[in-house]
Amino acid sequence: MSSINIHPVVDSGYRATDASFGGGTLVCNCASNPVRVRISGDIAHNHACGCTKCWKPAGAHFSVVAVAPTDKVEVLENGDKLAVVDPSALIQRHACKECGVHMYGPVEREHPFQGLSFIHPERFEGKGWAQPGFAAFVSSIIESGFDPSKMNGMREGLKQVGLEPYDCLSPALMDYIATWTAEKSGVLERKRNQSQ
Repeated sequence: MSSINIHPVVDSGYRATDASFGGGTLVCNCASNPVRVRISGDIAHNHACGCTKCWKPAGAHFSVVAVAPTDKVEVLENGDKLAVVDPSALIQRHACKECGVHMYGPVEREHPFQGLSFIHPERFEGKGWAQPGFAAFVSSIIESGFDPSKMNGMREGLKQVGLEPYDCLSPALMDYIATWTAEKSGVLERKRNQSQ
């Protein structure tokens, strides 16, 4: 696996250093007048993501992405440099127009993740945030040009560093989405009423 770059955070063996991480400031990659975004509180569901929409550092096959409540996200400096990458996307990824780093991506329309913002925790000025816990959308790296014949090796490499590979989200998040959908449609309510 040494010849395959997952992500600098994963490849370096990053481990969380503070069990009571309380947030911090994300900073873009600009040498002058960087965008600064405050996250007030801990992050959740940190993972490696292979999708083609998430921002990745140069040479990485995966992004590292987590969520925080949108009401805990505040642009502190140089917000005028931010622009939404794809206004039609579910995740409204706000990226720096100069360096390209995605700073935060709120989910604003009706969806199980509404009220959450996706962030890249390696952009925190400090350490302590939770390490990635799984790998999502693994097969999507093929869409970025990864050799399909090397996918078994990639999945094995992810497992070796403690990231269970999924070709969607983790089972817990998929269950959450399905539960939200079933409750919204009334299926679960009808089932509960029938069992009473």
